[in-house]
Amino acid sequence: MSGARDDLLARLAAAPEEAGLFLDFDGVLTPIVDRPEDAVPPPETRAELERLVGRYALVAVVSGRVGEDVRTRLGVGGIVYVGSHGLEAEPQADRWRRTLAAFAADSPWPQEGVEVKALAVAFHFRDHPDERKAVRRLDAIADSAREQGLVARYGRKILEVLPPVGSNKGTAVQHLLEERGLRRALAAGDDTTDIDSFAALDGLEVAVRVAVTSAEAPAALLDAADLVVESTEEFLTLLRRL
Repeated sequence: MSGARDDLLARLAAAPEEAGLFLDFDGVLTPIVDRPEDAVPPPETRAELERLVGRYALVAVVSGRVGEDVRTRLGVGGIVYVGSHGLEAEPQADRWRRTLAAFAADSPWPQEGVEVKALAVAFHFRDHPDERKAVRRLDAIADSAREQGLVARYGRKILEVLPPVGSNKGTAVQHLLEERGLRRALAAGDDTTDIDSFAALDGLEVAVRVAVTSAEAPAALLDAADLVVESTEEFLTLLRRL
């Protein structure tokens, strides 16, 4: 497996001026933490990204967070930041902001566990003492969201509610690839929504899909990956090879 990994990375790194890197933030560039507001990328990761920005045609961070939040936390210039799972690039999504905010405010879930993003609402249950009970309650919230025409899906210890538009991480990645005329790329993620980013690389001359695994990683993500690393630290080691 290490030989296959080395070959894939070497092929990508051989022509960085023709390649793009598409990276998730939480769970990839910074470890998952109990409170999203506490997520801070290590200085070593920032330094490595600064190097890669100067080497590759494109470095993009495609995150479920608001893009400006990721930009502030990472603090690396030259990166393209796309937030809200790619929804920030969707012109018709803006009209759903008030609907999502109202849905979050009316939710029976404890407000300290509700994170209102620009174009998504996250219901966190990482610290819930009874996870099965939490999921049953969240299933009811998900049903309510769908009845109102919204999209509801589970991620790593969260239920996310989103507007019903076609944009996702994959459409954002595909748009950037086409915009820059790139035929080589690496996409890295740790959760269900990153599968869309992986799929956007289909048909490229060189495609490297990297899953950062954990006990919470969905099996479908690992199945879709070309390479699997065990932690954010191991992913940083991988970046140093590019």
